[in-house]
Amino acid sequence: MTDIPTWTIREAGADDAPALALIGAATFLETFAGILDGDAIVGHCAAQHCEAAYRAALADGARAWLAEAQPGGAPVGFVLVGKPDLAAARDGDIELKRIYSLSRFHGTGLGAALMKQALEAARGHRRLLLGVYAQNERALAFYRKQGFADLGTRRFNVGGKLYDDLVLARPLAA
Repeated sequence: MTDIPTWTIREAGADDAPALALIGAATFLETFAGILDGDAIVGHCAAQHCEAAYRAALADGARAWLAEAQPGGAPVGFVLVGKPDLAAARDGDIELKRIYSLSRFHGTGLGAALMKQALEAARGHRRLLLGVYAQNERALAFYRKQGFADLGTRRFNVGGKLYDDLVLARPLAA
């Protein structure tokens, strides 16, 4: 019998930017190595998963929750929500910017727990939007199970290369 990893979740602040950057880059690499161009992954992570990027997002009103392995408190996942940066966004929408966890923690309920935090943060908004790589079947299945439906498409820049994303939306109770 294998031990199921345990974790706790807490709201993250600016001082957690190094942990968010580490998890962001690690999970992006873990998810897309062998799928997307390696140089594009490195460039994307250097620009989008650096401490400064997370500090800037939080300073601009985004909110994040950090999952930490227990015992020890090592960062293993997070969720980040903020102002929409999607063409499909309308007044009253909020965007799920990122929901990441190390694969070792998949199947432990961590994804659903992080999504619960995102939904609580989105309370009072009309819809929760997100963009996801169109070929990421695991993520798409998770989002659809969480009540998201296709809204449109976009081209997503990963380190200077464009990839197809789906834009999904989940209506929220008023």
